[in-house]
Amino acid sequence: MRVHVLGARGSTPSPGSEFVRYGGHTSCVAIARDGEEPHFLLDAGTGIRQAGDLLNGKPFAGTIVLGHLHWDHTQGMPFFRGGDMPGSVVRLYAPGQEGGADIEAVLARSMSPPHFPIRPSELRGNWSFDAIEPGQYCFEGFDVLALEIPHKGGRTFGYRVSDGRASLAYLSDHWPTSLGPGPDGLGEYHEAAMRLASEADVLFHDAQYTDEELPVRAYFGHSSAGYAFRLATLAKARRLVLYHHDPWRTDAEIDALAAPFEGATPAVEAAREGMVLDLP
Repeated sequence: MRVHVLGARGSTPSPGSEFVRYGGHTSCVAIARDGEEPHFLLDAGTGIRQAGDLLNGKPFAGTIVLGHLHWDHTQGMPFFRGGDMPGSVVRLYAPGQEGGADIEAVLARSMSPPHFPIRPSELRGNWSFDAIEPGQYCFEGFDVLALEIPHKGGRTFGYRVSDGRASLAYLSDHWPTSLGPGPDGLGEYHEAAMRLASEADVLFHDAQYTDEELPVRAYFGHSSAGYAFRLATLAKARRLVLYHHDPWRTDAEIDALAAPFEGATPAVEAAREGMVLDLP
């Protein structure tokens, strides 16, 4: 399994010279089988623009799974050249919405006139938009476990992706303090999070805040780096990637966020655009 980090930022893109090393694009991870182009994408933030570079100009034929429907996970859709072109076949899935609302209709609330020139259904190629519920799925040859996790402002899923040899856990937006302070004040290590992360080869986890920022800023629905590390430790994940960086956090500040975990077990690093992980 080869994992490409195409966008690692949270909330809104962060252009500028202070954000070059870790990148300014919002959430998107591409997953491919060894030696193949990616046919499976997690999230469609602005980082999805870079997925086209992995396709060598060919139309995308595959699946996009969204963790939730916030802007920073959907705004890249119309700028994904591999998807918005003749010959593409794009199957997009997102958590089922309240009242059974149609996924394309919900996406169109922000992607349609007067906010945007076209609707999702007007993207070129063959696009479909469907809801999923918690459970086990097979997407593009990968076994995918979807579980609901707490996050503010809409139903949110975390995912566990496996090819039978390696596993990746993806909790890009996670609000564990909404379930209580937990044993260390950083949030509850609840069943869904533990199940998704259990013995994963790599855990991508929301680390938008420092532990010190969390008491004031957790209100926005995110986690701290300390919580991510503690979850990885308790779940016996083999590697932790700090993800969904705060849009104001500079390269130097992300260095400082990751520095306390140098030499730790499990190994910890901060997600950056262009990062490629070969698992296991």
